[in-house]
Amino acid sequence: MGVVPIERLGTIGRVVPHAARVPFRLARFRSAAVTTIETFKLSLDALRAHKLRSFLTLLGVILAVTTLVVVMSVVNGLTFYVADKAANLGANVYVLTRFGIITSNDEWIKAQKRPLVTMDEFAKLKEGMHTTSQIAAVLGTSSDVRSGNELLEDVNVQGVTPNYSDVRNIVVASGRFLTEADETHHSPVAFVGADLIRKFFYNVDPIGKTIRAGSHSYTVVGVAAVIGSAFGQSQDRFMYIPLGTYSKEWGNQRDSLTLFLQAGNAEIMESSEDEARMLLRAWRHQAWDSADSFGIIGSDSIMGLFKQLTGNIFMVAVGLTAIFLVVGGIVIMNIMLASVTERTREIGLRRSLGARKQHIVLQFVTESAVLAATGGIIGIVLAYLLVAAARAATSIPMRTSMGAVILSLSVSTAVGLFFGIYPAMRAAQLDPIEALRADG
Repeated sequence: MGVVPIERLGTIGRVVPHAARVPFRLARFRSAAVTTIETFKLSLDALRAHKLRSFLTLLGVILAVTTLVVVMSVVNGLTFYVADKAANLGANVYVLTRFGIITSNDEWIKAQKRPLVTMDEFAKLKEGMHTTSQIAAVLGTSSDVRSGNELLEDVNVQGVTPNYSDVRNIVVASGRFLTEADETHHSPVAFVGADLIRKFFYNVDPIGKTIRAGSHSYTVVGVAAVIGSAFGQSQDRFMYIPLGTYSKEWGNQRDSLTLFLQAGNAEIMESSEDEARMLLRAWRHQAWDSADSFGIIGSDSIMGLFKQLTGNIFMVAVGLTAIFLVVGGIVIMNIMLASVTERTREIGLRRSLGARKQHIVLQFVTESAVLAATGGIIGIVLAYLLVAAARAATSIPMRTSMGAVILSLSVSTAVGLFFGIYPAMRAAQLDPIEALRADG
């Protein structure tokens, strides 16, 4: 071998420690990984050694996770259901009506004094609004409908403007919707829902057939596609006739229009609502500090009310979950303290063989976390079974999101970690010599 020049010795001295640092870090990482894996295996062995005790310990955590996942599934399912069925007014559509959303009896009594939404105001809004693409008007009642000897009760009979189908995204299954000519001539024609077809014209072409509502007869000109039900109520039991025809044959002095206003796009929805509010208040000569004498309802308003209602249910569920988790956590802590007492000799042996305090802490905290996480997994499985059974047996819409599963599992594991700290510290503080002398 050649002789290393003396001027390179300093360079070699600086390079070697840096090169040695990489395998040293790798060795530390491997050591930590091995320690973690071995600790996890020891935790699973401890659980398997006391199966019945572990299960009884986990009851609180299982009940907490099951409750949380089931309630979140119900709330999530109902929220999606309401957004799809009840709050789906149409693309960029909001509603102007006499009453709006009323949540108390006092509000209802005060709302009775509000003026009606009239045809004159409807015409003014159509001419004066700059932020809407179109406005549809509706009047309605319920009536028994007949065809031949067949009778269908409580049909929703509504007088609508010809653009109602565009604003509400109504799909025509056969025939056509009402036209401007029908409205202008007050034609006795009807566009009907699927329930009427199933009742009166099963396996028969309904177009051109006559049905009778109240004392009036109408010719069927179109049929709507099947919509389905919402909260157990069919959405296909309806009959639309021209608004002029309705006003002539069904109208009375207490009729108040319901207006569906479609904003030009989603970005100007709020501006459009403000414009409608400003114009109607001006026409009604309302003082600047007085409350609106009408109601404006958007999809956000419906969802806000629904979330307020379900929020109370969710808070009750969170309260129950918290109680179950605290009880479960205390039980876990007590069981882990008992485990420390039972395994005092084992702890002393591990310390004598070189285990440090942090290794003992890690072992018992991991056992506690694994115990709680196992309860969380059992609770999630049980919740999935309950949700599946509820879907099969009832019409309650339920959707279990991955977020609910992750949240429940995280919370249960966190409870195990928190309530396992004290027993772990007790185990780590044991004197190794005294621990070895303990009866084992």
